[in-house]
Parts: sequence; structure tokens; C-alpha cells
Amino acid sequence: MSASAPARRHEDAVARYFEAWNAAPDTRAKAVAAAWTNDGCYTDPLAEVRGHEQIAAVIAAAHEQFPGFAFRLSGAVDGHHDTARFSWELVSEADGSAPVAGFDVVTLDDEGRISAVFGFLDRVPAGA
Repeated sequence: MSASAPARRHEDAVARYFEAWNAAPDTRAKAVAAAWTNDGCYTDPLAEVRGHEQIAAVIAAAHEQFPGFAFRLSGAVDGHHDTARFSWELVSEADGSAPVAGFDVVTLDDEGRISAVFGFLDRVPAGA
């Protein structure tokens, strides 16, 4: 295996992760299934869920709270073995502002699908 193969695996998994977070409601379930294992979990300061349906519900709630925003990678994906970390921002599609930012650590299964996400919030607007 080349040195770039593990990095590509992490980058591909993170790309699918953002596809799920930015998917339209009618394609969200399929995007979540492509990114996470069946029993995958998502944990951050505001949520602790397991399984595709609950993960999709967390994503939907974020979009309800921040309509017109998209999740974007900020910086490079850093990974080794079955673990990767990366920073992200929640960006307004209207004006480019990013009131929410954080970083996530993900673990991957042998197929490169996410088995667990541990999210941390670095910037959150007052009252959110």
C-alpha cells in the first residue's frame, strides 16, 4: 500500500461525511448510509445518537436551526490507522459568514465507512 492510500481513505471518508451533512432532505438517508456503518454513532456536546435514522435526524435538526448554511471542511484531513481528525465550519450560503466551527474525530471500519464520530464545538453563536 502506498503512503498516499491511507490518506486518500481518510479524505474519502470525510468527503462522504460532508456529503451527508449537506445532503438535501430527499437524499439525506442515502448519503448517511454511504458515510456511516449501520450501527455508526455520532457524539458531540449537543447529541449522542446511533444508527442511520438518528444521525439523519441530528443533521436535519442542524439544518432547521441554520437554514441556508452548509458544512465545509476548513483545513486538511489528518489521519492514521482507522482514525482521522478535521476542522469544519458552518457557512452561510448568502454572505459567507461562519458562526459555528469545530473539529471532529472519526473512526473508520475496514471498508472506510465511519463507525464513530466525536465532535467538538469551537465557536457557537450566543443563544444557539
